[in-house]
Amino acid sequence: MSSRPTPLSRPVTIRRAVARDARRLTRLVRGSGAYQGKYAAAVAGYRVGPDYIEAHRTFVAVDADEPSGRVLGFYALVLEPPELDLLFVADDVQGRGIGRQLVDHMRAEARAAGIDRLKVVSHLPAEDFYHRVGAVRTGTALANPPAVPWDRPEFEFRIPSR
Repeated sequence: MSSRPTPLSRPVTIRRAVARDARRLTRLVRGSGAYQGKYAAAVAGYRVGPDYIEAHRTFVAVDADEPSGRVLGFYALVLEPPELDLLFVADDVQGRGIGRQLVDHMRAEARAAGIDRLKVVSHLPAEDFYHRVGAVRTGTALANPPAVPWDRPEFEFRIPSR
């Protein structure tokens, strides 16, 4: 019987993404269980490229104990206009606090950049997550066929200036 610790009990490091992370981030997006079935087309050809990583504040959560530094999740903060553009957590580690750690990190980055509010257009299955981490529902982003043929909840994170 293995006593291997769960990912939550193992150290997680959040670091700035680099160009060589692009393939792993793309795989995480395309393989997300939240984008199966009717949502699959939204990410089928999606690519997180080195240019995207360079253009935005993109950070990855990695398992610090694995030599390969397995990517457990990531987010991308767009500064102008302020928006959380992407936030993904690997399916097998969801519910273990990694998404919350990424949101806390994102808030600190936004605060350091002088941002007091930032928008999130949520994927429907992620709506409850955003409520739990303190985002406030502000409206609905209307469908934009063919890329996104469904309405999506829109949220705002309010970033206090400590």
